[in-house]
Amino acid sequence: MNARAGQPAQESDLTDIKALVHAYYELIPDVTVPEQRVVFGTSGHRGSSFDAAFNETHIAAITQAIVEYRASQGITGPLFIGRDTHALSRPAETTALEVLSANGVNALVDEFDDFVPTPALSHAIIAYNAAGHDDQADGIVVTPSHNPPRDGGFKYNPPHGGPADSDATNWIANRANEIIAEGSHDVKRSEPTGVGTYDYRGKYVDDLENIIDIEAIKKAGVRIGADPLGGASVHYWRAIAERYGLDLTVVNPTVDPQWGFMTLDWDGKIRMDPSSASVMASVLKHKHDFDVVTGNDADADRHGIVTPDGGLMNPNHYLAVAVQYLYGHRPGWKPDAAVGKTLVSSTMIDRVASSLGRRLWEVPVGFKWFVPGLVDGSVAFGGEESAGASFLRKDGTVWTTDKDGILLALLASEIVAVTGKSPSELYTELTEKYGSPVYERVDAVATKAQKAALGKLNGSAITADSLAGEPIIAKLSEAPGNGAAVGGVKVVTEHAWFAARPSGTEDVYKIYAESFLGADHLKRVQAEAKTIVDAALGG
Repeated sequence: MNARAGQPAQESDLTDIKALVHAYYELIPDVTVPEQRVVFGTSGHRGSSFDAAFNETHIAAITQAIVEYRASQGITGPLFIGRDTHALSRPAETTALEVLSANGVNALVDEFDDFVPTPALSHAIIAYNAAGHDDQADGIVVTPSHNPPRDGGFKYNPPHGGPADSDATNWIANRANEIIAEGSHDVKRSEPTGVGTYDYRGKYVDDLENIIDIEAIKKAGVRIGADPLGGASVHYWRAIAERYGLDLTVVNPTVDPQWGFMTLDWDGKIRMDPSSASVMASVLKHKHDFDVVTGNDADADRHGIVTPDGGLMNPNHYLAVAVQYLYGHRPGWKPDAAVGKTLVSSTMIDRVASSLGRRLWEVPVGFKWFVPGLVDGSVAFGGEESAGASFLRKDGTVWTTDKDGILLALLASEIVAVTGKSPSELYTELTEKYGSPVYERVDAVATKAQKAALGKLNGSAITADSLAGEPIIAKLSEAPGNGAAVGGVKVVTEHAWFAARPSGTEDVYKIYAESFLGADHLKRVQAEAKTIVDAALGG
């Protein structure tokens, strides 16, 4: 933990925006250098122009590759495109529009030149494709999510509205790198003329009453504080307050590409992660001013929930409460609709799902795995331990197929309005019924070779038969919900579990662990997890 974590940013912490944008246009990446290649992670291509990892050359090539990919898939409808508040997002959006225009793609930008949250763009794609058009739409979100101000990000969402799967992103990344390696001669560019527009904010806000019990919130007079953390949701919260007449205050409407108003994250960096107590230090000061205070990251696909009695909720705790509440207050959902969670999310969700008589649908890390279930209604809720989730409309139809931080923040107010209790109070009630788990993620040093081996490790390679004094009952390298490879392993006992996955950016592997037997037992689980994994990797 950095000594200044949770403290206000200082001048020395701030990014030189002019130099950052200059580097976007001036530095040319060398794709023979791994760090300068186009690489799509779980949420698109990310990097900094300072490192020649997110530059005009990248974005032009990626956009050209997307044009070619959508043509190969027969996608001929409009392409919805929106950006967040990061400094590199506007230049990247402009570059993309130049390529899209030259290729004859009907790109739709925000009608009011506003920022576009990821869930609003997903909502737009789904709405278009559900309207019975002869063609299909897809989209691009220009965002590095909660990453520091020096970073840029670029995501592709196909016609289902959610994150593209690995088949699509691998194709796009490989083609983009090929284009760059060949001098970008295949990139078509022109002045973006005749670009269409779409009212992302109006369409999204007007539709919220079909998924959230807005009337209950208004009738109960729930006092809401919303902090966009300088992100794309800033004007959405004001619009929600005005459209529905809610007692909702935007506690910090500031938009600043340097994020100079932020408090520093655990590592001393400026990062807009609403699940981090260090990041949310300034928001926590308002916890007694409202019934609920919420935070969102830069593209509003993550949520942070602050209550007067509990402060900032652990994301796993809130997800468990959301599941308990929603499946008891959405009679329009299918009675057999499953509860979706990633395999590194808390087992408390499993216990809640079991008590509800609902099937648990456990998938690998990445929100893309929830998309099919949300589309056909077989999964009514999908959530990740990193404070990302979405769920179905009141009538059981799809809302978004990407994470929606605005939605989950509003749900907290509905829960208060309907139950008369805060989400943190309700979580305490859950622990009284099912136990109180302790959860933590730590990192362990690993070479690139070890990381590669871990990503392909089979559960059968785990030779241990016990973990922290309990018999091992499962050794998973495939997710129980859909049989997809987890890119690592998960080891389970009756009262604990750990999962190990290689980091995509650092020479470490991540150990997620949880115990229902207390903090000391969790430490044993973590220590033995490293020993078990290292043994499976050959020491």
